[in-house]
Amino acid sequence: MLIPDRIKTIMKANQLSPSQFADKIGVQRSSLSHVLSGRNKPSLDFLSKIIQHFPKVNASWLITGEVREGEFRGEQQEVTKTTRHSKSPQHSQSIEKIVFFYKDGTFREFEPTDL
Repeated sequence: MLIPDRIKTIMKANQLSPSQFADKIGVQRSSLSHVLSGRNKPSLDFLSKIIQHFPKVNASWLITGEVREGEFRGEQQEVTKTTRHSKSPQHSQSIEKIVFFYKDGTFREFEPTDL
């Protein structure tokens, strides 16, 4: 699946026409049309606008078609580890959300109230 196909997947998942999608991310409709047709490749700014307006979209998936696990952590960030079966983690933690990413590029998000 190429980037234009992944953009079409996002549009379909959000039930947006190309015009609505272009307006939502703040690009000219002709720019979106050129990207979707394969005439032009999307710029970094174009892809950034998609990611900003659709925070549930995995950036790696949008760019490469692959979902990568993990995240970059700068040296200054402290990483707290707890064991999988630990009943009492060192720090009080609560779950904000759980996201399942599927190999077909789709995802499903759950919040504590959904569980």
